[in-house]
Amino acid sequence: MSIFRRKQPQVVRRGQRAPAENAATQKETQKQGSRPKSGQQRRSRSNQKGRSSGGGGQNQKQRSNRNGGAQAKRQQQQRSQSGRNRGARRRPTHLEVVAPPDTARRQMLVRTLPHQTQIVVLEGPVLVEHYVARKDSKSLVGNIYLGKVRNVLPGMEAAFVDFGVGKNGVLYAGDINYDVEGLSGKSKRIEAALKPGDAVLVQVVKDAMGHKGARLTNNVSLAGRYLVLTADSDVRGISRRLEDEERRRLRTIVNDVRPKDKGVIVRTAAEGASEEDIAADIKRLAEVWKGIEERQADASAPDVLYEEPPLVIRVIREHFTQDFRRLLIDDKDTHREVTAYLEGTEPDLADRVQVYKDDMPVFERFHVEDQLRKALDRKVWLPSGGHIVIDRTEALTVVDVNTGKFVGHSNLEETVFQNNLEAAEEIARQLRLRDIGGIIVIDFIDMEIEGNQAKVLLRFREHLAKDKTRTQVFEVSSLGLVEMTRKNVSAGLLETFSQICETCNGRGVLLYEEAATEGKPIPAPAS
Repeated sequence: MSIFRRKQPQVVRRGQRAPAENAATQKETQKQGSRPKSGQQRRSRSNQKGRSSGGGGQNQKQRSNRNGGAQAKRQQQQRSQSGRNRGARRRPTHLEVVAPPDTARRQMLVRTLPHQTQIVVLEGPVLVEHYVARKDSKSLVGNIYLGKVRNVLPGMEAAFVDFGVGKNGVLYAGDINYDVEGLSGKSKRIEAALKPGDAVLVQVVKDAMGHKGARLTNNVSLAGRYLVLTADSDVRGISRRLEDEERRRLRTIVNDVRPKDKGVIVRTAAEGASEEDIAADIKRLAEVWKGIEERQADASAPDVLYEEPPLVIRVIREHFTQDFRRLLIDDKDTHREVTAYLEGTEPDLADRVQVYKDDMPVFERFHVEDQLRKALDRKVWLPSGGHIVIDRTEALTVVDVNTGKFVGHSNLEETVFQNNLEAAEEIARQLRLRDIGGIIVIDFIDMEIEGNQAKVLLRFREHLAKDKTRTQVFEVSSLGLVEMTRKNVSAGLLETFSQICETCNGRGVLLYEEAATEGKPIPAPAS
């Protein structure tokens, strides 16, 4: 069933706005603006007034980046401990959605086994993210290689590059730095930039999946704690998740410390970082890049020039922030490695790293195993008794919403509305937990009231905003389906812990060809 009643496609001429969904959403947003504010929104406004009334002196103090960094660090910690947990955010519009505040403190758990390392993120008791590094199959994302071009296909606008690991990787024309290849101002065609046998510097941006090789890029970058350093580029960007005042402060710092021949993209983790912190991060990355250039000068393609640190360090670099209450690790060696990394990058977080010493395994203690087991099932039950069904296909992922055992209390519209709200929250969580990427189509249950439809979509976008992986939700289709995309970087949870069935070869059904071709009877199903 779909979130909207089936209707004929509408033709929208250029310059006109699609009247159905946009108008309904805007109308609902206007209604919400005129309604009495909820307790959370009243607290948000009062907190904003408190910040604005006492912020005059702060602007003067932050003219000095060194002092401003320390002060911003204290402000950021205070917001993490109080404002964010109370929902101290301005009310978003339907076009600008922010993640709802977490009412429970977050924590990260690390389980180290001989054959694999697993990292999970909990929001209260709820499992929301999972990462795994297996000894027999490591992710190559972020690694830098000197590759050799094997074939150039102008018709596909792509080249196949041997980078020394597994299948040849694919390098698309749009991922080539034409300035580095000496084609600045000239025709940017891949056959003009690359020839078979050429050595080319590449970085893995997407692991090989199935019969597809790894996706490569010629625009190489290095990720640090606070920023990303891009080589041979003048890019300067700052995370949009940061507030405007903090973005302005960081932009001033970056302009002062950025290397002339390098680009810089500031990450969300840089919130509250001082000028010394950011300068030190840039210095570390610049030294790494210098080492890559030195190895490249002596290397013979194909060869590896740089490998990303272990999974634990990568996850902490990307995700472990002031929002986390603690990080529990069940292995002393891993604990020492993580502590050393944080002491060198963000000492304020080092004391939150603890060794797990309980006799009961850490995943069992926090009920992670049960939640992982459910995350591998295609059916997910909702609190009220409804359920969602998640099916992966070669082209896309389909999510179906059903009321199941939920019969409601007052009327059908209210029953469906509550079921869809629960489904919206759970789908957003499952996408993060299962690391589902690519095209995703969601079939919510039909609702008659346009305001309810808009509320479900808003709830869905709010919970998607928690996801650091890039997502994009499109307008509802003419068939009433919610379509979206999520960046696909590596194999998801299901692909990591499953294999193709040898009996049905992955189709999910048993074929009886002789019944179709020779008329033989189909065997009765086993009881």
